[in-house]
Amino acid sequence: MSRIAQVRQRHGIDRVIAHLQACLRAGDPLPDLEALAAIAHQSPFHFHRLYRALTGETPGRTVARLRLLQALTLLGQADSRVTEVALHVGYESPQALARACRQALDATPSTLREDAGLRSHWQQQLSLPAGDHSGDAVPLQVTVTTLEPFDVVALRREGAFDDLDQAFGEIFTWAAGQGWAEQLQQLVGIARTDHRDVPVRECVFDCGMGFGRTPHALPAPLRALTLGGGAYAVLRHVGSYAGLEAATDMLLRDWLPESGHTLRDAELYYHYLDDPEEVPEPILRADICVPVA
Repeated sequence: MSRIAQVRQRHGIDRVIAHLQACLRAGDPLPDLEALAAIAHQSPFHFHRLYRALTGETPGRTVARLRLLQALTLLGQADSRVTEVALHVGYESPQALARACRQALDATPSTLREDAGLRSHWQQQLSLPAGDHSGDAVPLQVTVTTLEPFDVVALRREGAFDDLDQAFGEIFTWAAGQGWAEQLQQLVGIARTDHRDVPVRECVFDCGMGFGRTPHALPAPLRALTLGGGAYAVLRHVGSYAGLEAATDMLLRDWLPESGHTLRDAELYYHYLDDPEEVPEPILRADICVPVA
């Protein structure tokens, strides 16, 4: 068993995958994210992020992969019918199964049913999560420290990850009008979605600025958030800020399992230390702050 598989097993992720497989084999309804977290014996708060870090794919992509895998198994049975196979594994119609096969496997269900070699090839490809194909872990310099709570003025943005500067600019403009601009202490971000997994228009990100004071009566859509407070695992990331999600995966996958710590139900946030307009991308710095117990 690979190291990643051992870690995944320890965190209950394999129980989740086995449960999803059982549901698809039986044609039963699939559980929601909260139910999957309970099966893994994990808190729903960070489950989605931990799951992706340990498997290399989201729960939704696991379902899509396992649904195709089960469809291939059924297509290999004697006298299988595409319509029956499609409905059994949860597709709305045989046309939906055909689209999924063309997009993911570059073949039609009928071709896959008739070609045992091609079917076997894709069964092998679909049998493991993407994380099982990763290389050896890279040692990470992670510091566990207690961070004092602090308040930020936050603005939620939906859209391209590269357009977040505009949101920070709006917060700063408001702060300048309050006479706070010179007191800027923290520049932070909270990813509500993973920009690697959703279309650009569905990316959701909270941008925040801390000024060393508690903001009151903020005009919408600005709002106050309290971050920090308690123990955090902090990893310094150097490079493009677009790589922060991948670096977070490494912390959760390669450092957390052997650290003796567990995730705590609090916000995971990024503390930006450099301005991309002033510092070259290869040497941009940011701290990844992960709440732990």
